[in-house]
Amino acid sequence: QVQLVESGGGLVQAGGSLRLSCAASGRTFSMYTMGWFRQTPGKEREFVAAISWSGGITYYADSVKGRFTISRDNAKNMGYLQMNSLIPEDTAVYYCAVRRGEVDVKSETLYRDWGQGAQVTVSS
Repeated sequence: QVQLVESGGGLVQAGGSLRLSCAASGRTFSMYTMGWFRQTPGKEREFVAAISWSGGITYYADSVKGRFTISRDNAKNMGYLQMNSLIPEDTAVYYCAVRRGEVDVKSETLYRDWGQGAQVTVSS
């Protein structure tokens, strides 16, 4: 099992930036694909971005492509989500998660370990 802890959330004005961090411990982080998901009240959790175990391949939801960047530092057991040009619709609780493999990276059911979430609020 991999333990994940998100940090870096907060309140930001529209057009601003935030960087979320995901600290991993437990089993070898570098073995896993890492993903970021988000959820707002009353809605299902939605895929935001994912990155392969090596960091060489990234995936993005259309809604964040060009604004968000996912990255990882396996030597530090850390994952990141750089969020630029934020809009109010990005307001959500953001979760990092890990899984084996890269088939259907947008499916949350295939991720085995999850963090507790970090609130991101974008004001207009």
